[in-house]
Parts: sequence; structure tokens; C-alpha cells
Amino acid sequence: MNIVFFGSSKFAAFSLKALLALKHKVVCAVTQPDKPKGRGLLFAGTVIKTIALDSGIKIYQPDNVNDADTAGLLKELKPDLFVVIAYGQILAQKILDVPKIFSINVHASLLPKYRGAAPINWAIIKGEKKTGISIIKMSKEMDAGPIILQKETDINNFDTAITLEEKLSVLAADSLSAVISSIEDNNYNLQPQDERSVSFAPKLKKEDGRIKWEETAQDIYNLIRGCINWPGAFTYYNDKLLKIYKARVFPYERSAGSPLPGTIADISKEGITVVTSKDKLTIEELQIEGKRRMNAQDFTAGHKICIGQIFGKNSDK
Repeated sequence: MNIVFFGSSKFAAFSLKALLALKHKVVCAVTQPDKPKGRGLLFAGTVIKTIALDSGIKIYQPDNVNDADTAGLLKELKPDLFVVIAYGQILAQKILDVPKIFSINVHASLLPKYRGAAPINWAIIKGEKKTGISIIKMSKEMDAGPIILQKETDINNFDTAITLEEKLSVLAADSLSAVISSIEDNNYNLQPQDERSVSFAPKLKKEDGRIKWEETAQDIYNLIRGCINWPGAFTYYNDKLLKIYKARVFPYERSAGSPLPGTIADISKEGITVVTSKDKLTIEELQIEGKRRMNAQDFTAGHKICIGQIFGKNSDK
């Protein structure tokens, strides 16, 4: 089969490499345009572009994948199948209809849960214990097409959005080849999604990372893990933004005289312990704006931080 691969992220890269290793005929890689990156803001391509260049695959980087030029170019490739993974643009029906068979998408959740751009992050933020990947026949509605295959994996209490993406990317790559083989053999089933169980995972905004200390320590811990790559879980200390990268939850029973959530209850070499609505959170790794990321012991050595201070207060509140 002639396959056109759509993808832009590291998550998609594992699957493209797997397709190439198994000698599937990838006739073109469609990926996002080059963007300025790094301190020098030099233009650089996606990881998918790099793999395609190394493999001698045709590359296409449209600003708008749904324009007439793109549709014409894709038709000339005479594709049998489109494989879409974390591409970054929504494909219109006229594009989805180009391949001879159909278009498939690999999504990093157990659909119909967590449709949208950030399923890995939101699964952790919401405290899910399991997630997985879904391979679907694409439809014009986002992530709503019938399911061809699903694979499940655990989310452990130490997983972050980074580690979970790595696990799911391997799971996706392993599953994709099996699905393509089943399509080649015309030996697959399409299972409609249960619309009663739909939930969404929109693209994270900066404000989504703000810590609400009146939530439980476990909820805040989940936020830290889910936002570690973007936007980062943050609070405020002395009017400066403070990002938290690593923490632990400790049992704590609140009483009538307990400090307000956000109050620093203890400072030690293990970290900075903060009161929440349920249990305590000990911060182990953090970064205040304008400074490097550091462990809590180094932070307390360089800042006048003391028990009784309250995180979260800043001039914009």
C-alpha cells in the first residue's frame, strides 16, 4: 500500500520509524512548517521532517493542509491510506477522502475519553489510573470515528506527561503495524464510539497550570505531573512566579485550627511542605522566575523563606 504519513511530534516519530523498519511504503511525510526555536530563534523542522530527510521520503509542509494545492498534490501520490498521528492541523473531509481505502488516526487515549489535543496531560491531571491508545477510522468530527483497535496501559503514581508519552508512543508504534496489516488483508472491524462516555482534553493554556492550594495534595501532585512539559504547574512566592516540578504527598488530617491551604508548614532538607485542603505536599524541585531549576534545599538556602508564609499570593489576584 502507498501510505501518506501525517505527524509533527515526538509521539508520532516512533510510529513513522516503525513503519519504515517494517518496509511499509511511505510515499510522503506531511508535517508542520519549520518554526523558530531556541534562543537564537533559528528556523527548524519537526522531528518527522528529520526522519523523512534521513530516509529519503518526500516531505510536504503546508501552512494550511486543507487548501486546494494540498488536495491536488496528495491525489497525485495515489495513496491507499493516510496515517495521522499528532499532526497539529484538523483535516477537512475532502482531504480525508483522498486515499483509496480511508484515513486512520492514532490517538493517545482510550476513546471516547479525552478527545482533543492534550489527552496525555489531562489523563494525569484528572487522576486516571489507566489510559492507552486508540486507532480509529477518521471522520470529520474530531477523534469521533469508529475504533479499529485499542490498547491499554497503566498510569503509575510516578508517571509524568513526559514518561507517559514515551510509553504510549511505543504502544502506538507496535499497534499501528498490526492495524495496517489487518487493513491490507481486509480483516478488521469498526466499533462505533459510545457518545454517552465522551470527555475532552483541550490544548493546555498557561492558566491551566496554576496551583489551587485549596484542592487536595493528590490533585496538586497530579497537576504537577500532567503539566510538567507545558505549561508547568505554578504558584507565586513574593510576587514571583514559582514553578514546581517534583513533589510528594504526605497524609495530614485538617482540624479547626489548621493553617490555610498554601501555608508553608515545614522546611527541611527533604523539601518545603505545604498545607492543602487534604494532606500535605512536600516540594522537592522548583524554579522561581529568572532563576534556574533547583532542588528545594538549594532554593531555601538562597531565599528568605520561612514557616507560615503562604504560597499563591501575587499582585494580579
